[in-house]
Amino acid sequence: MEVPIQTADIFKILSKGQFINSNSSTKSVSDLYKVIEDEQNFENLFEYFRNINFTLEKGDEYFYFSRPENKVDLETKIEAAFRWIDIIDFFKTYDNSFSSGYRFSPSDILVRIKIDAELEAKLEGLKKHTDKEKHQDILDKILKKLIDDTFIELENEITHQYKVLTSFKYLEQLILTINIPEDVRNEIPE
Repeated sequence: MEVPIQTADIFKILSKGQFINSNSSTKSVSDLYKVIEDEQNFENLFEYFRNINFTLEKGDEYFYFSRPENKVDLETKIEAAFRWIDIIDFFKTYDNSFSSGYRFSPSDILVRIKIDAELEAKLEGLKKHTDKEKHQDILDKILKKLIDDTFIELENEITHQYKVLTSFKYLEQLILTINIPEDVRNEIPE
C-alpha cells in the first residue's frame, strides 16, 4: 500500500478534529482535498489510518476523521451537538440560505440583530456557550469556534468577510439525522 506524500499534512489537520474542504480558500487545503479525492489515494489512506485507529470519512465535498468512542466521549459529543444546534439555529434565523459557499460579515449580522428581536433572542441564548455578555463578544466567540473547527474561514481580512465551508454540511446533516418518534413528540415540553 502506497500512501501519498501529503499523508503527514492530511493527518495533521484531520487529527485535530478539523475538516479538509473542497471549497477552502487556502490552496494547500484544497490541494489536499484533491489528493484524498483520488479513489486510489482514498482507499490507501483509509487503510493506513485504520491501522492507527482513525477512520477516514468522506462527506459531501469534505473529509474528516472519526474514531470509536466510549460512553464518556459520547456524552461529550451530545453536549457539543446541543451547542451546534443552537449555533446553526442562530445562523439559519439570520438567513435561511446560510450554508456551504455563503458569504457574510459580522457587522451585517449585528445590524440585523438591532431590528430583529428573534435573532437577538437567539444570540442571547448563545451566551451559555460563550460566557460573554456583549453581542459583539458573543458573535466573535462563536465565529472563532466555527473557524477553529473549519466550518467557516475568513475570506477577506479587510472587509471581515467570511465564507462558509463545505464541512458546514456535516453540521446540517447532524441536525437532519435527529429523529424524534411521533409517540415521543407529545411528551416533550415546549
